[in-house]
Amino acid sequence: MKTIHLISNAHLDPVWLWPWQAGLDEALATCRSACDRLDNHPDYRFTRNEAWVYDMVERVDPALFARIRKHIESGRWEITGGWWIQPDCNAPSGWAWERQIEVGQRYFKSRFGIVPKVGYNVDSFGHAATLPKLLRDHGQEYYVMMRPQENEKALPARIFRWRGYEDGPEVIAFRIPRVGYCSRGLSVDYLKASLEWLPDGVEHSMAFIGLGDHGGGATEEQIAFLRENWDAVPGARLEFSSTQRFFDAIAGDTGKLPLVVGELQMHAVGCYTVHRGIKTQLRRAEHLVHQAELSGSASAPLVEPALLEKSWRHIAFAQFHDTLGGTCLPSAYAAIFDQLGFARSVADEALQIELRRRMTGLPDSKHQRIVAWNASDKPYKGFVEFEPWLEWGGVEKHWRLLDSTGSAVPYQEMLPEAVSNGLHRLVFQADLKAGEMRAWVLDRTPDQPAAKPVGSAAAADGTLSNDSGVAIDSTTLRYGSLKLPKPRLDLIVDKSDTWSHGIDRYAEESVAAAQWTDAKVVDAGPLMASIVQDGRIGDSRLRAEWRVYAGPPVAELRLRVNWAETFKVLKLTLPYPSGAAREDGITGGSLRRENDGKEAPVRDWTLFGEGDGRVGIALPDVFALDATAERVRLTLLRSSLLAWHDPHPGNASRGVVADQGEHEFRFRFLFGPLANAVELDNQAIAMQRPLLLADITKGMPSGVAK
Repeated sequence: MKTIHLISNAHLDPVWLWPWQAGLDEALATCRSACDRLDNHPDYRFTRNEAWVYDMVERVDPALFARIRKHIESGRWEITGGWWIQPDCNAPSGWAWERQIEVGQRYFKSRFGIVPKVGYNVDSFGHAATLPKLLRDHGQEYYVMMRPQENEKALPARIFRWRGYEDGPEVIAFRIPRVGYCSRGLSVDYLKASLEWLPDGVEHSMAFIGLGDHGGGATEEQIAFLRENWDAVPGARLEFSSTQRFFDAIAGDTGKLPLVVGELQMHAVGCYTVHRGIKTQLRRAEHLVHQAELSGSASAPLVEPALLEKSWRHIAFAQFHDTLGGTCLPSAYAAIFDQLGFARSVADEALQIELRRRMTGLPDSKHQRIVAWNASDKPYKGFVEFEPWLEWGGVEKHWRLLDSTGSAVPYQEMLPEAVSNGLHRLVFQADLKAGEMRAWVLDRTPDQPAAKPVGSAAAADGTLSNDSGVAIDSTTLRYGSLKLPKPRLDLIVDKSDTWSHGIDRYAEESVAAAQWTDAKVVDAGPLMASIVQDGRIGDSRLRAEWRVYAGPPVAELRLRVNWAETFKVLKLTLPYPSGAAREDGITGGSLRRENDGKEAPVRDWTLFGEGDGRVGIALPDVFALDATAERVRLTLLRSSLLAWHDPHPGNASRGVVADQGEHEFRFRFLFGPLANAVELDNQAIAMQRPLLLADITKGMPSGVAK
């Protein structure tokens, strides 16, 4: 006889087609209902995961929390998963993904002395290859998931050993049948589905019982149905159970389980481009809070521990798969942005104050100084822009920028951000170790030798070039003998819903190409040269600024899009004739992928080609791409209706089109030996963690402008 372990649960979307406040209401109602079922049925068991739910119940209804605790102590209420929420498992940054687990596990250990061994993300849209190691690093040996479903990815069995990489750690994974993680309509066929695709010789499976999405759990009617049909599945017996009891039951069968290696993708490819605002705001919060965390210590934290924990909880909550996936009610995002704003504000204020606190330890100087702090665990090597306050005066030709040894450092004046006289922006190169602070002196002493740049960058007749062999003209991107067509923008029709259900890629045909004005030289070198073009594509306005810098084989594109499309996708396409597999940054690592044309989530960078023809792109503002043997396409924007779920036809009068308005993107194209995974990771992190900069006039004599 096979055993079907009945997992009574209530999948809760704390934010989806309702705001988080409604999610709280459903959590309270569900937990009350679950306690009532447990009180009424001595053999019944209930499973509940997210720490956020327990924390909210504890804060709102202590009496209900006490009931839950009693049932946990009896062994009939299972805490599974153990994370703060069920996050998206492709888009968070690696360290922020770890905090998702850690804040959840800290909560459960502090309240119940429990750290679940079962990871549980039954509704997340895909699962990165780095996840098995992440689970094992946090004491979790098992994993329950559902998506991608049977029609989206073939797997050898319902229960399998999963490794993200061939030589990596593995977990035992269970894929929930396509009938679902909740049961609005419970039937014998629903129960039978759990027995499909079992490995040979394995006699146990799981069926998930209870109302979900908006909560509820198993009803009295469902429990009655199960009792009436206890023997209705031929060759099987039913048992109220838990996820851990199931995995314990198959502990002797691991040798019978097939091995699956690699990422588990994809369910909803549109979730990595729709509602770009939540993705960029979350990413900034992740970096800022991590910087504040890194820059303190256990004995001297930069942020009060309670505030740091609250910030990470807000970030973890925003990682929820529907929230980060952009599929929630449009109006629900205002509260999420407020929570992320809290986390960013706490971290940014702490970092800025710490910089100035450290600056007070600098000795007096008769010169104005520029101070930079690399508040990161990665080195920073690149160019820096800063506008020192010069009392509305100008930068004189004889002024020098001196480093800590008194040596002159090359710098260049460039256009400031403000359209106003009297402001002056400097660009110069900085090389700082992780955590290092450094000061440069703005020396106004006359008749001193200026620093000569090492290398050069130039702009002339709409063409950019630098001394490392990078050149950009109106049609071509070059590095040495490598000659590529300049990346183009393609506008593609997209009639899919918010998730892009039912497709694994977007159309190849472009319905419009960008039209550009002639290039205008803005900065002519010698350290940085730039050209700017304005343009249009469809109904959307564009501005592209290309830059090269003295020294590194890097071309930079800063693209501004004023997006005004409906049911379209905007792709940045780089033709590249290569059949070589590419390597993409993914959450917490990287992965070699085939150029099969499928849309895939990406984190921070992609690398393709071989040998001297290798090209890497740092793309911290992009979250999806696709590639074939002929081209790489970065997915920038998607103008689906928000909260539109197929099969609804999408003809709602109050529908909100995603991401209308202005968006900025940054790209760095790396060539030659610089095009490698380590450097791309460092470049992308540096773009998201720029140096913290400040003026200091401490010790300047009176009568000198401060």
